Amino acid sequence: MDLTTLAFYFFAALTLGFGAVVVMSRNILHAAFSLLFTFFGIAGLYVLLFADFLAITQIMIYIGGILILIIFGVMLTTHITGVDVKSGRTGSIQLGGAVLVTLALAATLIIIATGTAWNESPAPEVTSTAELIGTSLLTRYLLAFEAASMLLLIAIVGAAFIARKKN
Repeated sequence: MDLTTLAFYFFAALTLGFGAVVVMSRNILHAAFSLLFTFFGIAGLYVLLFADFLAITQIMIYIGGILILIIFGVMLTTHITGVDVKSGRTGSIQLGGAVLVTLALAATLIIIATGTAWNESPAPEVTSTAELIGTSLLTRYLLAFEAASMLLLIAIVGAAFIARKKN
């Protein structure tokens, strides 16, 4: 077993393990921090797929922006509203049904994956994709890139306007 295979198993276990903690955690702050490691695992899988632009985007946008926003939002709003988010209980009927559906879906996916004749071919030599994507975004697709950035700016300003206190 080579180092790439070991790295794949490590990142896959990291992603699946902490993803399960995100779903099953009763503490929303623990779930948010587990989401951090889930995103790191996904970024590691992108690196193994030679998708360096997606890996950096995953780290910068999801971990650096969205996850930090979620953590700050949870930390700031739980003290203001006084709502205990840990007290929710799930009924055994809901839990049992969810376990049955999950096991049926997992069994179906395993049967499909093991029964498929996969075509294997040697991978071509891969170079960095970040330079090609960056050049394309700032030359050929500049109008779409600027339109998307303006849309995001309008969404942020709108969210700040809605969230401000009314006097």
